[in-house]
Amino acid sequence: MSKFPPVWIPRQQVTVSIHGKECGVSTLKQDGQTLKVATLEELETGEHRVQVLEPPERRGEVLLVPGSQLQKVRVFAPKWENYWDALRFLPPETNYGLVFLWNTLFLSILSIIGTVLSSSLVAFAFSRLRWPGRDIWFVVLLATMMVPGAVTMLPVFVIFRALGWVDTLRPLWVPAFFGSAFNIFLLRQFFMTIPMDLEDAAKIDGCSYFGIYWRIMLPLIKPALAAVTIWTFMGAWNNFMGPLIYISSPEKMPLAYALQLFQSQHGGEPGMLMAAATMVMLPVLVLFFFTQRYFIEGVTLTGIKG
Repeated sequence: MSKFPPVWIPRQQVTVSIHGKECGVSTLKQDGQTLKVATLEELETGEHRVQVLEPPERRGEVLLVPGSQLQKVRVFAPKWENYWDALRFLPPETNYGLVFLWNTLFLSILSIIGTVLSSSLVAFAFSRLRWPGRDIWFVVLLATMMVPGAVTMLPVFVIFRALGWVDTLRPLWVPAFFGSAFNIFLLRQFFMTIPMDLEDAAKIDGCSYFGIYWRIMLPLIKPALAAVTIWTFMGAWNNFMGPLIYISSPEKMPLAYALQLFQSQHGGEPGMLMAAATMVMLPVLVLFFFTQRYFIEGVTLTGIKG
């Protein structure tokens, strides 16, 4: 049987002062009556000496009952100081984690810009332009989604090391400007649902292909662009493997990698660890909460509204 509130919610037992001593408050069922009692003493036999608090007519009675019959009275008691402690224990050179936050925002913004621009441009070329080998190259593009990331991890690292980009943020955002196979596929499907009449009318008015892409096509696929933006933000914000491979300087670490270092140093303090994890996770939850309508619409919509 499930309990409410769930046991993982921070709660604290209610206490009452009796003769200058803080005693835990519990409930006790006796003779069909529910009593509220305070534990005065816990005996070695497992029994508890308790004093009745309620009902008023029995207030002050002292009973000796088995501990198994007592149900502790708990209240919701979050420890907000854990959040400040989590920030306070971060390295001073990180300015209480603001350096990690700035690095993560920098990577997220550049990743979103690069992914949206590159993926939409390539998707437009695959869906609206005619050029030799277009369909074959599109199949090759889809085939790249079947290649595990572990296969390309080492070659990509060798390339970035040759460029001198190790221990910099470039390996974490530059690949976004080369597109993503899944995002290209998603945007291509949206582009293909737009009637050719709109494109033909724009050509008659003297609009270039880039003008058609920028002024006509992009505004019509806003739900898909919103979905790609949300996916990219979540991926960049939670990216752990990339910084683990390329970053070694603390001042260049994003939040996900910094959280792992925090765990290694303060793993024995679950309160602070959970507070730090909550602060890292909160922006993603807020973003998804306010944009879930666009996210779902971008995934499920298969044509334009008529």
